[in-house]
Amino acid sequence: MAEMNDKKVRTTDLELKDRLVAVRRVTKVTKGGRHFSFAAIVVVGDEKGVVGYGLGKANEVTTAISKGIEDAKKNLVKVPLNKETIPHEQTAKFGGAQVFMKPAAPGTGVKAGGAMRAVFESVGIRDVLAKSKGSSNPHNLVKATVAALAQMRDAYTVAGLRGVPMNNVFNG
Repeated sequence: MAEMNDKKVRTTDLELKDRLVAVRRVTKVTKGGRHFSFAAIVVVGDEKGVVGYGLGKANEVTTAISKGIEDAKKNLVKVPLNKETIPHEQTAKFGGAQVFMKPAAPGTGVKAGGAMRAVFESVGIRDVLAKSKGSSNPHNLVKATVAALAQMRDAYTVAGLRGVPMNNVFNG
């Protein structure tokens, strides 16, 4: 989690687009009958390397979605991109959901399931191969995907951390 805190982004100067991942109807049974409310998970991103997710709960769907968007704007993460794909292979796990992603050649497209696809499109990734294993819970899939993207490093970051010139990163 410390890795994600280093890459926090401010919402100023960003044009964020939101994508609704899932809406669940939650029922609470009380003495007086059933009480329905809604939980919505939303992903926001600028399609240029910034992404965030949020959960909104309310008695109406539209209110739950707007609360999810506001929550997502508070949890933005910067992701390094290599043109329109990811820099390297990555796996991550959150709860019962495990995700695997690897870079793809230009023109491949986003080969990923629903919850992961929303995250990739929001961050601006156009070519990626991804697989989800374990749980298909959209909440945990979104969180695992964002955690994997937050752990990504580009070659310039690796060179800076190692204290070597850029041409030595690939040559060993």
